Amino acid sequence: MKVVLKQDIKGTGKKDELVNVSDGYARNYLIPRGLAIVADSAAMSNIKSKNDAIEHHKAVELEKAQQIAAVINGNTVKIEAKAGSSGKLFGSITAKEIAAALKEQFDVDLDKRKIELDSDIKTFGTYGARVKIYTGVNADIKVMVTENKD
Repeated sequence: MKVVLKQDIKGTGKKDELVNVSDGYARNYLIPRGLAIVADSAAMSNIKSKNDAIEHHKAVELEKAQQIAAVINGNTVKIEAKAGSSGKLFGSITAKEIAAALKEQFDVDLDKRKIELDSDIKTFGTYGARVKIYTGVNADIKVMVTENKD
């Protein structure tokens, strides 16, 4: 008997999945407990519409990620920092500061965990960084650290 699962069932399948189970298992266990419904045309169209909606949302997110990548890819983010007399920064430049600079300079709101630095930024100069925006969508940026004149 073909049924549509209403929740994940170990050994049987995942939620909203169409599975073929024995008649007794479906009638005596899955359906009475509300774990599954019979796979009729209404249930199948409901699954199809949910899957179409999920695919649409993924496509929209991918398009948005590609637009963000087009804006920041290859650009340089400028960050000012204070340093001692030897030119060594007080602390280091972190992904959080780079994310804030991206928001300020390019109006792109990114999570700091999506920014990977090539190396620790502890002195003035230009450094490379990779931004993982979405699955399969990455952007390479440069981080230019200059002295704060305050």
